[in-house]
Amino acid sequence: MRIDIISAAPELLQGPFSASIVARALKANLAEIHIHDLREYGLGNYRQIDDYQFGGGAGMVLMAEPLDQLLTELHDNRIYDDVIYLTPDGEAWNQASANRQSLQKNLILICGHYKGIDQRIRDLWVTKEVSVGDYVLSGGEIAACILADSIIRLIPGVLNNATSALEDSFQNKLLAPPVYTRPSNFKGLEVPKVLLSGNFKEIEKWRDQKSMEITKNRRPDLLEED
Repeated sequence: MRIDIISAAPELLQGPFSASIVARALKANLAEIHIHDLREYGLGNYRQIDDYQFGGGAGMVLMAEPLDQLLTELHDNRIYDDVIYLTPDGEAWNQASANRQSLQKNLILICGHYKGIDQRIRDLWVTKEVSVGDYVLSGGEIAACILADSIIRLIPGVLNNATSALEDSFQNKLLAPPVYTRPSNFKGLEVPKVLLSGNFKEIEKWRDQKSMEITKNRRPDLLEED
């Protein structure tokens, strides 16, 4: 899988992809991440990429021309399955979204900045608009990192244990059960005996029960979804 990220502040994207699971996926050539500095496509001597919004109001808007030029260049080189714009007014990102996108081959993520991007880019290029939560960030870079991480970890071969991603919270609309490791007794708190029993049928039953209990208590809305 290849993910191209368009950003007005590309330096914010360097650290998150240089360690842990995503870094291993990139090193193993299971995924590619290409970060594009929108400023390189800016207009004039000062490489302008933003301007005041028509109609007045506070906040700058990323201009259409630099984005259009970069998007045209990317599309001239390959076919993209989706062009995703990170924006607070987009569709809520969830595990099902990550599952779907992990099956794609080429994706573009556009990071919003300031007041956002010119609406005409959304009309002409964007195929999906995504929000990572009901709050506003300074830019879409952190959101892009969230999307990339949640997608790449699902690619076959990225995780050491192929089943671990399938057991994550939200995969079956349930939150994950409690997990324990050694020692079996810590400050008087003991690991549930069933997990030490070796009876995998009973262990699975216990985990399913705990997942249901936790979901009912913390996120009952998940059980109400179709």
